[in-house]
Amino acid sequence: MTNRIDFRYLSEPDMIEAGVMDMASCVDAMEETFALYAAGDYRMAGPNNDSHGARMIFPDEPRFPTMPKNGDDRRFTAMPAYLGGSFGTTGMKWYGSNLANRDRGLPRSILMFMLNDTETAAPLAMMSANLLSAMRTGAVSGVAARHFARGDARVAGVIGPGVMGRTSLAALAVACPMLDTVKVRGRSQKGIEDFKNWVATYVPQIREIIQVDSDEAAVRGCDVVTVCATTKAGDLETYPLIRREWLEPGALVTMPAAADIDEGLEAQDVRKVVDSYGLYEAWGLEFPTPTHHHVGIIGNKFLDLVAEGKIRHWDIEELGPVVERRAEGRRNPEEIVLVSIGGLPIEDVAWGTVVYRNALERGIGTSLPLWDTPAMA
Repeated sequence: MTNRIDFRYLSEPDMIEAGVMDMASCVDAMEETFALYAAGDYRMAGPNNDSHGARMIFPDEPRFPTMPKNGDDRRFTAMPAYLGGSFGTTGMKWYGSNLANRDRGLPRSILMFMLNDTETAAPLAMMSANLLSAMRTGAVSGVAARHFARGDARVAGVIGPGVMGRTSLAALAVACPMLDTVKVRGRSQKGIEDFKNWVATYVPQIREIIQVDSDEAAVRGCDVVTVCATTKAGDLETYPLIRREWLEPGALVTMPAAADIDEGLEAQDVRKVVDSYGLYEAWGLEFPTPTHHHVGIIGNKFLDLVAEGKIRHWDIEELGPVVERRAEGRRNPEEIVLVSIGGLPIEDVAWGTVVYRNALERGIGTSLPLWDTPAMA
């Protein structure tokens, strides 16, 4: 028996070497994650154990000259979780976000992830988490597509060609092997060109990329659609609006970013699926009603519709029971399915654990000492 504790530090290049960009494996890990979620073998923060995490923001008019001022998407967030099953680990993603980072040549958010032994709480790894987070978020679209996309899906629509748009498309391609065409709508030509270059490297099954100039054009004629545009937090007018008349019969729409829908898509015959009902209930406790006006993820809109009496709470389905085969996936070729992806901390634990174990097996990363023996115990 020893009291010595070492943990593994994984830089972004280490994470890449350890397989963080392996989308097919990530989709598999997320599939297992949602089965564990449905079984209840997990814990997250908040009074209902389903919270996205704890968020800290700055005041609009700080009283102290050195305190930062609130800005677009400016926050610090801690996202702890435990996940059972083959994972059995506990971890926390910690990140700061500031839209002004882009003017500095930095990502909007800079993320780190700490993985811990669940029994002793000893650190196992500290890892760069921007790619970890991007991949696990995108992979959920792949899980949804495995169960709700039509088997003959060939054309994808992407609104927002940034990081989430790229990883979501990669996951859709994993789940839809016939997918070969993408229609993409972006704000800048550079963003479109970066998207094309990334897809050529990481999603080679895509043979044609069609640049379009409106959200409607990105949606029409598509079998699967993902809405991933960056918007100003809490500004409903900036959310991409998807209209029912634009969608093909049988279309699947995944929404891992802010989005809105028209009255036609509010109808009960349009299936509404969420990653976690409790996640949106937790946001409902943290923000005023209607919650969708403050947190733009479409699942908040779904719960607002319940509060308004427009749909019933059982009209909103969870992804987990579908993964477990306790609930149906696609029911017929023409039904439209909307999937809300809010981002669960257990997803970080799942993919972080897989990548950590890969790194351990392959000798990747730097082993750092915490102590030989604790100075106080």
